[in-house]
Amino acid sequence: MISLLRSTWTRLILSAAILWWLSTRIDMAEAWRAILSIELGHLALVLLLVALDRVIMIYRWVLLLRASGVPITTAKAADIFLVSSFVGSFLPAGVGADAARAYSLRSHTRLGHSSDAPDPGGGEALASVVVDRLLGTLSLGLMGIVGLLAWTSAASSDWRVLAIIGVLIAVSVGAFWADHAVKTVLADRAHASRVGRALLRLTDAVSRYRGRGGTLAQVFFWSVAIQVIRIVEAYVLGLGLGLTVPFSYYLLFMPLGLLMLLLPISVSGFGLPQGVFVWMLRPVGVPDAASFALSTLIVVTGLAGNIPGLLLWLRKDREIL
Repeated sequence: MISLLRSTWTRLILSAAILWWLSTRIDMAEAWRAILSIELGHLALVLLLVALDRVIMIYRWVLLLRASGVPITTAKAADIFLVSSFVGSFLPAGVGADAARAYSLRSHTRLGHSSDAPDPGGGEALASVVVDRLLGTLSLGLMGIVGLLAWTSAASSDWRVLAIIGVLIAVSVGAFWADHAVKTVLADRAHASRVGRALLRLTDAVSRYRGRGGTLAQVFFWSVAIQVIRIVEAYVLGLGLGLTVPFSYYLLFMPLGLLMLLLPISVSGFGLPQGVFVWMLRPVGVPDAASFALSTLIVVTGLAGNIPGLLLWLRKDREIL
């Protein structure tokens, strides 16, 4: 069942079905006219913000790699990050790029392995990607709380948003202590299995970040900065489409929309995330066609940030495809 959900065909069918369902309820011609009529100045500003987003994401990951002692240069880390982001466009949304990044980093560090490096080809390399994602999820939870406080009309009534945020924060924080849970739950014979050993190495490597508080604080700060930038990107795109939605409402709905983009059930962010954006913009009077246009531009401008990875990938042969 898990392999079925992760398959490319399943995600293609699911995304196509959602897009078809939306097309039966939205004036798609009007939506495309809105997309094509966006103010070019606003679009250019968003593309600059996307570039800044990518720079910060690379810097954030490099901080984690430095703290764990993984032997890699900043230039190589940037190369792996950008190429993996491009490759991830064709893999399950959210986790695809992370999986490609972990695989490529592990392959690179194995080639340059030295005896004094702390498991560079296994746990430490993968843990840097996992911790990067955990802190990104935590920052989404924080922005969700900020959104609830900023948009008080929803904060007093929608307990479901609070529940989602609470689960996100609990799971993300708890993952740093997953080594204890794994050692307790796994039977002794499972510890000796290949999967058991890999799981123990990973959770042990993640747990070592508990002693790297300074690095975690820096990475979390930059993770919050990235979420703020992405919310501003959506707001600027909305202005370019002529929407009058208050910025405070973007603080509320964008964290949930960004979470939908992370779920591995869509193709490059198309499908379910767009449906969620349309649903969440209805309460503030945004026409469905305009909401669909905004959500499409959010996805497309995000994919534009993968163009440097495409150019790097074309320069030489890659092992992650």
